[in-house]
Amino acid sequence: MSIRLVAGIEGARNCADVVEKHLGMDVEVADGRKAALAILRHREFAAVVVDETIAECDSMGADTIWERSGLAIPLQVNFALSGAARLNREIRAALRRREREQMLARHAAAAAIESELKSTVAGLLLQSELAPSGSDAGSPLAERLRVVADLAGNLRSKLGSTATTRRGSAI
Repeated sequence: MSIRLVAGIEGARNCADVVEKHLGMDVEVADGRKAALAILRHREFAAVVVDETIAECDSMGADTIWERSGLAIPLQVNFALSGAARLNREIRAALRRREREQMLARHAAAAAIESELKSTVAGLLLQSELAPSGSDAGSPLAERLRVVADLAGNLRSKLGSTATTRRGSAI
């Protein structure tokens, strides 16, 4: 992924070169809103950094840039006051925040899926315990419930082993 700088100042390309060198990411510079929007239609970026003076002079244009930036991290920086070192820190911090948020979202999704599976397995187990016995044991319904009970038992053991493994690795 690369970074998009939207700035109308002369030293923007020099600043982009320093950021490229320190972060190891491609940095593209757009001279204004129109140039930024043209490239945002065709590419995804890790971050979109807009100069504060452009954002303040053309707030509707800045809003359009933010809307079209997709999953890119939006940053607004005053290039007149900030040097390349500060810009590096801001971008690095934003990218780390994004990684943490994505990791937390993945963990939350995995936990939700695991919870859903556990409740489904519990329901299947409960239903399998209600299976007919005795003279009804040979019926098609009883056979299906036995298959479901076997599957539920397999799922339970797999979920139990992954939960144990996960707890053990977290310690």
